Amino acid sequence: MNPRDRVRALVEHKRFQQFIIWVIVVNAVTLGLETSRSVMSGFGGLLHAVDHVILGIFVLELVLRLYAHGWRFFRDPWNVFDFVIVAISVIPTSGPFSVLRALRILRALRLISAVPAMRRVVSGLLAAVPGMASIGALLGLIIYVAAVMATKLFGAISPQYFGDLGTTLFTLFQTMTGEAWPDIAREVMAAAPFAWIFFVIYILISSFAVLNLFIAVIVSGMEKTVTNDLVEAEEQHAADQAASDALILEEVRALRREIAELREQQRERT
Repeated sequence: MNPRDRVRALVEHKRFQQFIIWVIVVNAVTLGLETSRSVMSGFGGLLHAVDHVILGIFVLELVLRLYAHGWRFFRDPWNVFDFVIVAISVIPTSGPFSVLRALRILRALRLISAVPAMRRVVSGLLAAVPGMASIGALLGLIIYVAAVMATKLFGAISPQYFGDLGTTLFTLFQTMTGEAWPDIAREVMAAAPFAWIFFVIYILISSFAVLNLFIAVIVSGMEKTVTNDLVEAEEQHAADQAASDALILEEVRALRREIAELREQQRERT
């Protein structure tokens, strides 16, 4: 086993990955403690020292992974994500780059790439983006049509909520989330008793129908991601098994050749 294979075995070892996960968690905690003035006044130096040590661990881990995988490291989007996060962390946070100090908390996002379960969740969400975009466009169209209708119907009755198109759009978005919509509806119904028909139909369509479509698309994306992961795992297992079988077959052939040579030598002696 050459040095690169040894390093690859190290960075892919379960205990090494668990160690990195714990380092990320500790880093997230220390960065949260740095927001407390009382903690910083008493332990600021210690927290900064811990932060530097953790950053060194992240840089070392990244260097080892780059050495182990070479340029193939950048073929995995999650590796690129880790590289960008660590690269932002090593930029000096003094002078014009002082604003980057707040971005150090982005290191906590490395838990997503380090924990397979989180990685699958994010992959499922990304897989659902195209479907969510279509449903989002449908929802926007529904809200816009309802806003134009509500502005014309209730603008004079309740200018506070339906006085113009922009105000109505915000009111209908608030209504869709279920925030204080009964108060809005009752204020309008005081002057227009049949306004409840508009609100009931709007909530049924926007909240119960369209928003549930979002959930359905996300669940579908999650299922697709899990299925793809299972297929990839099976393909990898089959490839590993084929490589193992090929190695065993080659060893058997070599053993047969050795036996044949021994027999030939035995015949020559006799």
